[in-house]
Amino acid sequence: MTVTNKQRYRFSEAPIWNIQRKYYEEEGLKAWNNDQVPQYITCNPLIAAAYAEMIFALLQDRANKGDNSEPVLIVELGAGAGRFAFHVLHELCQLIDYVGIAVPPFRYIMTDLAMNNILAWKKHPALQPFIARGILDFARFDAVHDTVLNLIVSEATFSKGDLKQPLVIVANYFFDSIPQELLYVSEGQIYEADVFVEYPERSDSLKPSELLDQISLHYEHRRAPEYEQEAYPYRDVIATYQEHLEDSHILFPVTALTCLERLNQLSQEGFLLITADKGDHLLENFKFAEPPELILHGSFSLTANYHAIQQVLQQNGALALFPPHHYKNINVGCIIHMNTPMDYSQTRLAYRRFIERFGPDEFFSLKEWVDRNLDSMELQQILSFWRLGGYDAEFFIQSTKRISSLLQDANDEEQQDILRGIQLLWSSYYVMEQRYDIALEAGLLLFEMEMYEESKRFLEISIYEDQEEIVSTVYYCLAICCFELELEEDALKYMRELLKLEPDHEEARALIHRFESV
Repeated sequence: MTVTNKQRYRFSEAPIWNIQRKYYEEEGLKAWNNDQVPQYITCNPLIAAAYAEMIFALLQDRANKGDNSEPVLIVELGAGAGRFAFHVLHELCQLIDYVGIAVPPFRYIMTDLAMNNILAWKKHPALQPFIARGILDFARFDAVHDTVLNLIVSEATFSKGDLKQPLVIVANYFFDSIPQELLYVSEGQIYEADVFVEYPERSDSLKPSELLDQISLHYEHRRAPEYEQEAYPYRDVIATYQEHLEDSHILFPVTALTCLERLNQLSQEGFLLITADKGDHLLENFKFAEPPELILHGSFSLTANYHAIQQVLQQNGALALFPPHHYKNINVGCIIHMNTPMDYSQTRLAYRRFIERFGPDEFFSLKEWVDRNLDSMELQQILSFWRLGGYDAEFFIQSTKRISSLLQDANDEEQQDILRGIQLLWSSYYVMEQRYDIALEAGLLLFEMEMYEESKRFLEISIYEDQEEIVSTVYYCLAICCFELELEEDALKYMRELLKLEPDHEEARALIHRFESV
């Protein structure tokens, strides 16, 4: 049963936004554990590599202009669990080392509203090498209000006009999660769609995720002639909606646009925006749009209005790159908001290669098909897809059972490719609290392939990292690895550990007895 009294709000001022903020502040990085808040589609190695390619291309374009001395700041808005930033930095450093050409220095800034997230990133083991090199820093940034960047590690502050290089702005699943206006167009007139919020009983005792799941939203239109005035800063976009849309609800990104304007003020050279979200840039997709529904995943998200962002920035001279085709799961855009944007040929080419021709949206569509058909795939197909996805850890976990079933017919070359994939996976693995143990699964698979030295390494990592949930199979496999490597004392040690878990394990007792009687 719900409370009968309801309160009316402008959509951008509704309490759902504060509830969302409270959710992230309370949950911290736990919000992304086990995909409570979805993160795979924007945090896998393939999308990170695509972004790294575009950022590297911008660095090349700046070098071609002779701007090599000043650093380029890369600011990620709402960096979440930190996995995406890690993968981008890993790939970007590899690209720069591999090509070996002079490009401007850079610094990647991970930002969030929740200070607890920033403190957790600062301590994360995978990020320490980048912090030590001075190419990674952190900042608390409120997209609604802040005008400066105060860095945590270096204690540097960047304010209006401080940057002599373009600012790179990364915004994944960001514009859909910050306040938006909700407009309604009918018969050439603009209305605001105010929202009535109806709370459940005892709402004060509910967690933010529970409250979001139980509140009800109802909408009522109110004439809003202020959007139709010539003085309104986004009047031209509103006029487009008046002319082309009818009976349509429009999430209008005023907060996103003003955030971009404030960030733009930091640099003397403008910005490059790289963004991915559920959001349309094609006007046709706004026709007859219904009121929005909250997409719940612990917190909530809506959709991003890329059409408005694109139109406003293009009116200010920007070049907006979006796929010419319709997206299915995620839309990735690149907006060059700088003088003479056509001069940035490497950046435009990178977008064409890594987003437009085949990008994160196409990859995710294939991934959904693979998820359904993995049990019928052959080893070469699995290896090819794993390679395409940048040796992604989550796909490896999904496929280990199928790979194991195919090992009997695998040739030496295929087994070597599996080993190489595991090594590459581990070199770029960002640890989070998840349901799976990568080191354990890797060690067991390598054991099946009789790669005992490599298997021993990963199985020992597994038991070191999780002392509380060690299964007897791990000790048994480690003991066999050690026997095969002629490490008899270590083998006996692991057999004894096995007997603590399984005192009646006959094979372990027999092996210990045989070696102790020699």
